[in-house]
Amino acid sequence: MQHQTEKMPKMVTIKTVFLFVLVSVIVFASLYSSNLIRLYTAVTLYDEDKITENFLTLYQNFNANQIPASTQPFLFPEKLAQLPQTFPFDDQSINVQTFIEQSGTTGLLVIKDGNIVYEDYLRGNAQDRQHISWSMGKSFLSALFGIAIEEGYVKSIEQEVTEYVPELKGTGYDGVRIKDVLQMSSGVGFNEDYGDFYSDINRFSRAIAFGTSLDEFVASMKRARPPGTYHHYVSIDTQVLGMVLTRALDVSLTDYLQEKIWQPLGMEYPAYWLKDDYNMELALGGLNVTLRDYGKFGWLYANYGNYQGTQLVPIQWVLDSVTPDAPHLLPGADNPFSSSDSGYGYQWWIPQGAADEFAAQGIYHQYIYIDPDQKLVIVKTSANHLYNDKSYQWGAKHYALFRAIEQHFRD
Repeated sequence: MQHQTEKMPKMVTIKTVFLFVLVSVIVFASLYSSNLIRLYTAVTLYDEDKITENFLTLYQNFNANQIPASTQPFLFPEKLAQLPQTFPFDDQSINVQTFIEQSGTTGLLVIKDGNIVYEDYLRGNAQDRQHISWSMGKSFLSALFGIAIEEGYVKSIEQEVTEYVPELKGTGYDGVRIKDVLQMSSGVGFNEDYGDFYSDINRFSRAIAFGTSLDEFVASMKRARPPGTYHHYVSIDTQVLGMVLTRALDVSLTDYLQEKIWQPLGMEYPAYWLKDDYNMELALGGLNVTLRDYGKFGWLYANYGNYQGTQLVPIQWVLDSVTPDAPHLLPGADNPFSSSDSGYGYQWWIPQGAADEFAAQGIYHQYIYIDPDQKLVIVKTSANHLYNDKSYQWGAKHYALFRAIEQHFRD
């Protein structure tokens, strides 16, 4: 009897500890369940078995603002045709459909002379599903910046960013012109290697998952080289542009995009803009948009910012946005002042060998390719888990494909 009495306090203690741990886990899970979901999504974002669905549902797992569809949606007329069967690349003839499948395509849209001539959805994507923009969203932000300058909210791109965002004084952005940030020449050090778990861009993704303030993350950046001298693609630069705009406008980026582009451009579907726990949008690439509405934005730029007779984006801004105006911004594989083979404007890419073509471009093969004189827009969304394998020469092959499509529909 005495032996059993001695055991009871130990049993009670173990049971109490177990219940305490169980309750703690339940409380932690209930309080931080959204953060845990976001963290899991961020860590597994590019996994082969999850990447496609992740790219189509990110706005459901992260904080996001909704941008309502236009009350007067515009629908492109359809004159559907076939794509070319092959395209040339390095003395090879590559099968178009094979490449579309191999590169993880989720949607492909071709607009020619204001008509949809090709449209296809793959891997679970559909006409009414929103796909993450990644860095294609930077070009949307560029449009908003041009509008804000036209309306007088931002005086000049020659101003320093700290005139609008004083909390960046003493950081890598202190003394940097808005223009240098627009042209990805801020001089700020940033590792954008998506294949490196510890890179700055992947740390940034995890910061979003934890609900960290994006503004605070930006303020941690350091100077690596003199601004305005070297083109180094730094996604965090676009986040700074978003900070400048929100201070200058005193409204959210979401509201400004809705008023100035989504509604007047007749966007057919709602969009979603990822944001942090402090209601600041992921300006550097957090838009989630349907394929057709990406195409509509491309069509706006194919017409130099004019939509059905209304100049939504100032024409001079559009022209300046797609014109490299300094040696370090020019396209070319041998440019010693650039980390890229392509040229760069105000958040728009200019591919090698371009006549008047330019593109919005995002990781994992997101493209809005625009050829204004041919009145051609190609939109491609993708979720390719092999994106970081450079042996495939993905970028060069995509531009070869786009030019073959342009030639096909020109003929």
